[in-house]
Amino acid sequence: MSVNVKNNDFGKRLKTMLRVDFRRMFLTPTVYIMLGVSLALPILILVMTGFMGEADPETGEAVAMFTSVWQAIGSAGGGMSMDLTGMCNINLLYFLVAIFVCVFVGEDFRSGYAKNIFTVRSKKLDYILSKTIVLFTAAVGMFLLFFVGAMIGGSIAGLSFDLAAVGASAGSIIACMISKIFFALVFVSIALTLACVGRQKVWLSVLCTLGAGMLLFTMIPMITPLNAGILHVIMCAAGGALFAVGLGALSNVILNKVSLV
Repeated sequence: MSVNVKNNDFGKRLKTMLRVDFRRMFLTPTVYIMLGVSLALPILILVMTGFMGEADPETGEAVAMFTSVWQAIGSAGGGMSMDLTGMCNINLLYFLVAIFVCVFVGEDFRSGYAKNIFTVRSKKLDYILSKTIVLFTAAVGMFLLFFVGAMIGGSIAGLSFDLAAVGASAGSIIACMISKIFFALVFVSIALTLACVGRQKVWLSVLCTLGAGMLLFTMIPMITPLNAGILHVIMCAAGGALFAVGLGALSNVILNKVSLV
């Protein structure tokens, strides 16, 4: 009987925490800025790079660096190229997600909200779980908007939508996007842990998170290629879950050890 009561108390606390965090997030201008950037970024990249390509030796006309809209999502080979098409794609969003996590969590400590909520009603583990869910939800929205922006930008720039030309299919594109979204949970977890370390020092948590993200950046094309399958989805989901659980536990320990002032 006591176990049921405990579980019910945990469920109520988490539900309350989620409701508060979602309300705070949607009242924060930063989330709308990040969502807007996620939508506008691929449009600007695909349209503006049309004027940056090398000249065709036969016609003398500029050739767009992006020839397919799917290059903004990834590559089928799974390798990371160091040219513009390999660097300026949806994978940039992982860093944008990390920055948003650090800013959002840092504001909790800067404003005194975190100290107040821990003192009044919430446990630190509830806070970590709620933040992970809420911030991952924001990351999902950012990736979906980037995809929409890529389709708009590709249409404006007149790029090819031929899947066969990039070695992909409709199913593999869906698997690719799902894999990328699940992998975002890795960045959310890392950023959340480092935000708990930095607390009010948002600049410190951002720098540390971007540094850690650079170590993972080269792995993303291999883990989430355009020709992704169910194995890639499972691998990214499992990796995201492991990072969320492991780093979530570490974040809980950190918050229990440090001063929240």
